[in-house]
Amino acid sequence: MTEPYPGFHEFERLGWENADVVRHYEQEIAALTRQSSAPLLDAAAVSTGSRVLDVACGPGFLTASAAERGASSIGVDFSNAQVAAARTRYPGLRFEIADACALPFPDASFDAVLSSFGMLHFSDARGAAAEACRVLVPGGRFAFTVWDRPERVVAMGALLRAVRAHGSADIAIPAGPDFFGLSEPERAERLLRAAGFENPAVAYVPQVWHLKEPEHILVAFRRATVRMRALLQAQSAEQTARIQAAVREEISAYRQGDGYELPMPALLASGSKP
Repeated sequence: MTEPYPGFHEFERLGWENADVVRHYEQEIAALTRQSSAPLLDAAAVSTGSRVLDVACGPGFLTASAAERGASSIGVDFSNAQVAAARTRYPGLRFEIADACALPFPDASFDAVLSSFGMLHFSDARGAAAEACRVLVPGGRFAFTVWDRPERVVAMGALLRAVRAHGSADIAIPAGPDFFGLSEPERAERLLRAAGFENPAVAYVPQVWHLKEPEHILVAFRRATVRMRALLQAQSAEQTARIQAAVREEISAYRQGDGYELPMPALLASGSKP
């Protein structure tokens, strides 16, 4: 099968093989993305005895949350570094290296498949959704989260606007899918139907990023992401200073006490296998 975005899959995989990126993701971003774990589990009807697959499991937090509900859960990720970190953090759980578009499990192996902010990293999100459908039992549920639209995800929106205004967005990395391509409910629903799911549903999960200083936004995305890391590293020192100043000005409206509280909502999409 032809890769929809040649080179992008390997670019992402290599980025997440960086142990420093993985470590900083756990420290900088996971506290934010974990805020949608319970709604994800609810949307997939995960309960005692459920067989659950967590795709693009990262540090394994969602896999562990499913296990805490009494589910039999497995986490998979295409990054050796992520899987190693998850195994270290949760030695009693099962984590495997696997590609979202070629899951190493038989048909009808799971009652629920989950993906927490993984779909926006796949070069073929529809193929990943189809694989989720394949490994589910009839009546099983698939649920995933992505970021809401950039104008509502305050930190990302402010940073991207600052780069467009004061930096360069034209950088030498493989072209990939639109990072916010599934942030529109209609697109998420169409993807689910195209992959074989019925009764697609979309909800929003409020999430808040608590920061001490606006400057930490650039620091976090430069240390703990792949695509945004490449974008920020490509800016000159002068561009970076202007971007930082623009972000600081926009984020000033979100000051609360001695810090900042930034809305960072997620879109949660789910469907069931016929």
